[in-house]
Amino acid sequence: MKKKEIKILLVDDEADILEIVGYNLTQEGYQVFTAENGKEAVQKAKKHIPNLIIMDVMMPEMDGMEACEIIRKTPELSNTIITFLTARSEDYSLVAGFDAGADDYITKPIKPKVLVSKVKALLRRLKDDEAVTENLNVGDILINREEYKIVKDGIEIILPRKEFELFYLLASKPGKVFKREEILDKVWGNEVVVGGRTIDVHIRKLREKIGEDLFKTIKGVGYKFEL
Repeated sequence: MKKKEIKILLVDDEADILEIVGYNLTQEGYQVFTAENGKEAVQKAKKHIPNLIIMDVMMPEMDGMEACEIIRKTPELSNTIITFLTARSEDYSLVAGFDAGADDYITKPIKPKVLVSKVKALLRRLKDDEAVTENLNVGDILINREEYKIVKDGIEIILPRKEFELFYLLASKPGKVFKREEILDKVWGNEVVVGGRTIDVHIRKLREKIGEDLFKTIKGVGYKFEL
């Protein structure tokens, strides 16, 4: 996908951020749309179907968490990457963001050039998604790569993007121990800086939704999927 075809929705209630970050992304050749609150973000997301949404958390009318949850329930936006841009770095905020369906988390203040670098790393996932479309059957679980959903015991389970990608990676080779560094590289991209608890948070959510005993922790190494 060419840069000029990539659409980015930038959402923040601070005009300076919209102007500065929007300018830098536009200079990179991306199509950039902006919104000043969560309510407007939902409307513009449905209208433009962006490839990436960069969204503040604390905003008037509707905050980023609520907007993210609504966007994640919109079928045509299921493949949209969502990253929160926020000054809040507490653990509870990180967990809440992932629970709402976010793919990543960027803490501000951040230099525009660094943000552009992170955006490029996030957008590499688009290429990976286009290349990998194979569905998987593991035990009684069907993993539908194109629709980002799984079916377990006849019950459909919709997972947020990063949870799905982590599950797909682990389930692609049952029994294999994936090191934490390998998981970060393949799921988040080696240029995206995420907190050390990010993988743990996603594994916890997968255990809650799919099965406590399916995901094994290898202390000091990483995780594996085991039927």
